[in-house]
Amino acid sequence: MVVRLRLQRFGQKKLPFYRMVAANSRAPRDGKFFEIVGTYNPIANASGIKEIRLKTDRLRYWLSVGAQPSDRVAWILGKFGILPPPPPRYSPQRMIPKKDREPADE
Repeated sequence: MVVRLRLQRFGQKKLPFYRMVAANSRAPRDGKFFEIVGTYNPIANASGIKEIRLKTDRLRYWLSVGAQPSDRVAWILGKFGILPPPPPRYSPQRMIPKKDREPADE
């Protein structure tokens, strides 16, 4: 059984709120889970802060027994130093306008 650390969506339409859970990889996104290990509110409050609460001891436990984080959870854990930050997924060559790029060798 593969355990995943992933986000469960709650909240209203266009006002998401997420629980970070340890769940079986075959379970549906908002279905059964083993444990809640944190919360994530991507909507900034009046002072401009996005709230993230993590149970770091439980996250470290689940990672030690082989739980695989989803992409977004890995990004969050990288920001807080629980996991190494994931490598950037962009190509610097795409940031240069096409007319200024060096031709690719074929």
